Amino acid sequence: MLRRMAGQAGGGSGGAVRVGTASWTDPTLLKSGWYPKGAGDAESRLRFYATQFPIVEVDATYYYLPREQQAGLWVERTPPDFVFNIKAFSLLTGHPTRRKALPEDLLDEVAPEHRDKDRFYASHLSADGQAEVWRRFRDALLPLDSAGKLGAVLMQYPEWFTPRRSSREELAAIRDRLPGYQVCVELRNATWMATDHDRDRTLGLLREHDLPFVCVDMPQGFRSSVPPVAEATSPALSVVRFHGRDPEAWQKKTVTERFRYLYNEQELAEWVPKVEHLSEQSREVHVLMNNCYRDQAVTNAAQLAGLLSGADVPVVPATA
Repeated sequence: MLRRMAGQAGGGSGGAVRVGTASWTDPTLLKSGWYPKGAGDAESRLRFYATQFPIVEVDATYYYLPREQQAGLWVERTPPDFVFNIKAFSLLTGHPTRRKALPEDLLDEVAPEHRDKDRFYASHLSADGQAEVWRRFRDALLPLDSAGKLGAVLMQYPEWFTPRRSSREELAAIRDRLPGYQVCVELRNATWMATDHDRDRTLGLLREHDLPFVCVDMPQGFRSSVPPVAEATSPALSVVRFHGRDPEAWQKKTVTERFRYLYNEQELAEWVPKVEHLSEQSREVHVLMNNCYRDQAVTNAAQLAGLLSGADVPVVPATA
């Protein structure tokens, strides 16, 4: 259930723009000193974060299935107009999933020859097992959805998710698997946008199924690189995610190293007209800084929100 918040944003007449970060719990952020001394636990940190930004992306749900109880606590700890974007559980987007991340009662749904492995893929589970994982993920988000705080489910696909027929069928099936939820799609293979024809075909497919294309700012020149194209494929929502621009860091294995990048003001300013364009095409725009090393993401998010407001782009303010 995507909230229509344009009326609460200041500035121009386009769709409301929410700017935030892809985490509020990153260990390096906790050590950076950004949180006040009194914010010593998860509840107080989320409450403080929500006074600074109107949206956050939850990435922990990629590693473990979310729990309905936890989602209920997120609802209680944030203002009424706060929004959560939820990253889909790894098994749902074709990524390898750690054995300990699969609920114990579903291990019987794993094919016998794979049960002793450290990581599973969706194809290792029975059809019933896969359907149950989708159901549990969907049901866990019900408190957020009921409270009007579920922004979008981020379906981030791996490098090996290429523009073949099975991938297109997978995208076409998302809405049936997550009925009633807003979903957005991030692609991590350059071939989806390699030529003008590829780009038009990819964006056309997403428009056909009313799936927002996640625009990205990321290092270029890799198999996973998608160009910084700012195109809306749904009138409801557009999404932008910032991953940094350091090509050497992008090749590192750990998340902390890969996204260690501080944007300068000129680099952020490049996105002001792009975000404004998206806001003219969609009712709401979500802009998430994923350069979550120390306070780099929160610093850049605040900077970009200021640049957008200064350009009269309708930015949703945090609730102080």
